[in-house]
Amino acid sequence: MGKNINIDSGEWCDMVFSERNKTYGAYRLRQSSGKRHIVAFIVVVVIVGIVSLLPLLIGAVKELTHKENLGPMEDTVELSKIEVQEVPKENIIQQEVAPPPPPLKSTIQFVPPVIAKDEEVTDNDRMKTQEQVIDSKLQVSVQDIKGTDDKFGIDIAELDKHKVVIEEKIVDDKPFVTVEQMPSFPGGEVEMQKFIRDNLKYPVIAQENGIQGRVTIRFVVTKDGTISDVQVLRGIDSSCDKEAVRVVKAMPKWIPGKQNGRNVPVYFTLPVIFKLN
Repeated sequence: MGKNINIDSGEWCDMVFSERNKTYGAYRLRQSSGKRHIVAFIVVVVIVGIVSLLPLLIGAVKELTHKENLGPMEDTVELSKIEVQEVPKENIIQQEVAPPPPPLKSTIQFVPPVIAKDEEVTDNDRMKTQEQVIDSKLQVSVQDIKGTDDKFGIDIAELDKHKVVIEEKIVDDKPFVTVEQMPSFPGGEVEMQKFIRDNLKYPVIAQENGIQGRVTIRFVVTKDGTISDVQVLRGIDSSCDKEAVRVVKAMPKWIPGKQNGRNVPVYFTLPVIFKLN
């Protein structure tokens, strides 16, 4: 009995069932236990392998199915349509075209007599003779101009430094939303807040009801800086809204906004805050 005996071997099974009924079921189970253990181990390994590979198999199947549904590579897929919003007219800065220069009248230069050295006198400084002036039948002016004889022509002497600036009339005076130089309160933001703080009267009914918040006012700063078209964009209470409008209308003239170097009307939005102490 000194040597090791494998309990799964047939020798061990014969030793256990010596002088016993070997037709009993336990003896047969003992004889086939080794094979059954090996088969069970193989089955477990196979099942574990299938379970571990199952996500990969599912992913491969989905990828193949997805590729089949995409169609040929040359097909294009329209992802989305983005609607192009039109820019409001008041936000469009109109490009102005300079008007053509005015026609000049034909004139002959008049040179006043001045005592000077001969070498200092140029051809343009020489006086016209009386015959030249009479024979030309042209209007006497500051320069010799070959222009038009039309009655609508302008004498060059009437132009400032021989130039004329004709400002194109503004056909549409609609207020701008944004301009090159926005309108501002005299003294800046600090003075404007001080004006509102000194002139704003908190309505008693709003204080009793505990109403507080921000009233958003929109108004137009005209070309001369006055306030017009005061509107409440977002209010909190009728009494507070009326008080905010009153204070804005009581403001002094603003510094008007500018576009292309000239004053223009501009929309301005201002929050007026009501806060209980």
